[in-house]
Formats: sequence, structure tokens, C-alpha cells
Amino acid sequence: MLTPIKETRSICPVCFRVIKATIYQSDGKVFIQKSCPEHGSYEDLYWSDYEQYLRVQKFRRDGCGVENPRTKVNKGCPYDCGLCPNHKSYTILGIIDVTNRCNLRCPICFANAAAAGYLYEPTKEEIFAMIDNLAANRPVSTKALQFSGGEPTLREDLPELVKRAREAGIPHVEVNTNGIRIANSLEYARSLAEAGVSTFYLQFDGVRSEPYLITRGVDLLQTKMKALENLRKIGHESTVLVVTLVRGVNDDQLGDIIRFAANNFDIVRCVNVQPVSVTGRIDRQKLREYRITIPDFMRLVEEQTEGQITRNDFYPVPSVVPFARAMAALKGKPYPEFTMHEHCGMATFVFVEDGKLIPITRYADVDAFMAEMDEVTRLALAGKKTRAKMKMITSLRHLKVKVLSSLLSGIIKEGSYSALGQLMRRVIMVGAMHFMDGYNFDLERVQRCGIHYAVPDGRIIPFCTMNTIHRQEVERKFAKEIAKEEVKPLTLQAT
Repeated sequence: MLTPIKETRSICPVCFRVIKATIYQSDGKVFIQKSCPEHGSYEDLYWSDYEQYLRVQKFRRDGCGVENPRTKVNKGCPYDCGLCPNHKSYTILGIIDVTNRCNLRCPICFANAAAAGYLYEPTKEEIFAMIDNLAANRPVSTKALQFSGGEPTLREDLPELVKRAREAGIPHVEVNTNGIRIANSLEYARSLAEAGVSTFYLQFDGVRSEPYLITRGVDLLQTKMKALENLRKIGHESTVLVVTLVRGVNDDQLGDIIRFAANNFDIVRCVNVQPVSVTGRIDRQKLREYRITIPDFMRLVEEQTEGQITRNDFYPVPSVVPFARAMAALKGKPYPEFTMHEHCGMATFVFVEDGKLIPITRYADVDAFMAEMDEVTRLALAGKKTRAKMKMITSLRHLKVKVLSSLLSGIIKEGSYSALGQLMRRVIMVGAMHFMDGYNFDLERVQRCGIHYAVPDGRIIPFCTMNTIHRQEVERKFAKEIAKEEVKPLTLQAT
């Protein structure tokens, strides 16, 4: 039986025209259905667990968007991206693609010079301008920036770009990398760390060789291990293992990857899982075979950790908004609000104790604590600051261990990025972010996206519209044509 949940808008996966769509429930799963007058009807799995879909809805928090939009409302969403006045979340993570050159030929990649036939590589001056554009966001400047590509480590000036981002006041700077150059050159890894890289965002599809052969076309397992070892040698303590999750390829390895992260707790801060996006034309049956969603990820983690981490230990991204708003109300200054759509991503924090994985939910009543934060905000905005501060202090009773209470009280007292960093170094974050493609595209999710690309023409474009709709147009505007043989891979031999 089909049970409609809501109406929304989507796009045709072929022509990208905006069309009406219905989100509905059937047999305990959530689907999106739409029809293009030219290319026919499409149906795709939206969330594979209706019960979990309903559980996270209560965490919805709308944001305020940016006070200084870069584009006007003209053609309508998703064609005014830039950010336009209709966008509901400001930038939480900015991304700058510094090149589309790469030393791999991954079959699942959406940004590759050899496949595109042109070179997109902004000048250093253009990248400086993009950094400044992100930093200029209001009411909250961009606090986290990722240099991406292609493979950003192919740029010799990447350390200089990192240094410039830190000088612009961006406290958290990531480098998204396949790890090949980090594995090959200890000195290059050190140069990036010394320039101010906060986190290496390391592509990591499994702890066995087979997934790399399918997703990357070559066995990269030892290259990943060498990259991690080099980061350990230079004393770098923050690496994110980024898993592209593909059904039938590496969905049996999630538990092993999390345990690997726990065993390398000295340098690994997060396991970030990204279910693969589906591009190009595909028949309905194949689409259902390939599609894997966030509830699938949560279920697999529960099964593969033997219940040490359960599906109910995961919370949606905006669940932390009440804490940010309470801090802002008490401190009198804005704090980053993760007001992304509640069905875009789920995460939990995990303590590693005596070889066991202990989710933060064993030590904290998250729902009760966040309810208290809403009350703190209400009191502070009503001018009752003393009562609000007392409520903030008494809220710590919902934390069951001294170390967690101490870390959180430090964040409350300092309200700084460094204080938050102290907490992050005591836990491993395990999460999934499901980026959209033309089949499961939902404009409501787009308008609340907080992960944005800065591009050379001054626009700031949400992640899913960039990679589904705008990427080719942006890159061709600033690209030069190349012959495929011009783009040569580096050796994969780690030394």
C-alpha cells in the first residue's frame, strides 16, 4: 500500500527540468516518485527505513541563510545557485576545487580532467578570491574549508593555498586526497601540515584490496596504509577515512573500517561514509540494485559491530543546532548552525575504551540535553541570562561520565574552536552523508544544504546542485582544452 508523505519538487535526471515529486511510504520504506513530460516517470528509494525517517523529522531546524546572497532569484531553484536569497542555510563547509587533474581514473568519479577532456585549474589569485568570498559570509563566516579536486596534491602551491586560508581566518582547513602523494613523499605531507592543514580527508574504501580494484581501478590498500603511516610519522593527529559505499562492493566492510579507525585512534578522527551517487541513464531495476541509503548504512553498522553501535545511536546533522543557539544566546555572538536537512546525514560519536566501541549515547541523554538547550535559548533571549546560565550548568546532569561533562563544560566556558577540538580528539565520529543525484534529487534538501562550492565567478553553489547540474558549466567557463595524453598519472608505488 502506498502512503503519501509529502509533495516536493525534483528534477528530471535526463533534462534537469524542475518537476513535481511525491515522497511516499510503501512496505516500510520511503520512495520518491516523479514524471517528466518528455522523458517519462522515475521512482527511486529515498530512505530505506520509514520508522527511522519519522524518528529524525523532529530534529528539523530551519536556518537563516546568508545575509549577503551573491545571486538573485531569477530562474528559480536550483538554477539561481550562488547563494540566492531562497537558500535556508549558510556555509558550514566550503569547498574549493583547485584542479580537476588526477593521478587516478576512478570509474565512480564526477571530477576528472582526463574524462572531461579539459583542464579546470583556477589560478592562485582566483583561489585567494574564493577563500575571501567564503570568509565574507554573514551572519557567520565560513569556519571550515576543504581543498578538493581532482586530486589537489597535484598542485605544487597547495601548501601556500592552505596557509592563505588560515590567514583569512578560516580555522579548519582540510585537504581531500587519495593519499598517493602523501604516501610517496613524507616531506610533502610535512609541508602541508606545517602550512596549517587541520585534517586530511583520505579516500578509504575498505581494509581489503577488492573494493579498490572496483571503485578505483587499482589496488590502493598499501598506498592508504603508507599514507597513514607517513601522517603518523609527522605527528599529524586528524585524518578522516572517507568511504564511498557501494552495494555489493564494500558494504560488508563497515564494521572492519570502524574497528580499523579505533585501532588507529591516535591519527583517525572520523569515518565518513558517502553512499555512491548514480549518474547517467539506468533502468529501474538496476537503480534499485545499486541504491544504498543512510538507514542501510546504520543497519549494517549495527550488524557488523555486533550491536556495539546501534542504528538509534545515530542522530541527524541538525540535532546539534539547539546547543549552537544556546551558546549564541549566552555569548551574544553567532555560532555555526548545522541546519542541513534532517535526511541528508546521520552521525554519532564513539569512545574507544579497552578495545570496545562506546557510543556517546551510552553516556549522554542526547534528547534531554538538547531540550534543555532550547530552554537555555528561550531564557537568554527573554533577558534572563542568569537563569539561562544556571540552566546550562544543570543540563550537564544528562551527561553520565565525568570526562564528557568536563569536555563539554570546557566548550561552554571557552566557546572556541580549540575547545571543540579537545572533545573531537577524545572520540571518533562515525557518520554518513548521502549526496543526491538526478534520481533522488529533492529541492527541499538542496535549499538547506550547508556544504557549498566556491567558484571563480563569485558564486557559492550547494554541493548536490554543483555536481548534478552546474559543474560542467562552471568548469568549461574557466577551463582550457587538453589532449587526454597531457594528463599523466603519478606512480602508485609508495616508497
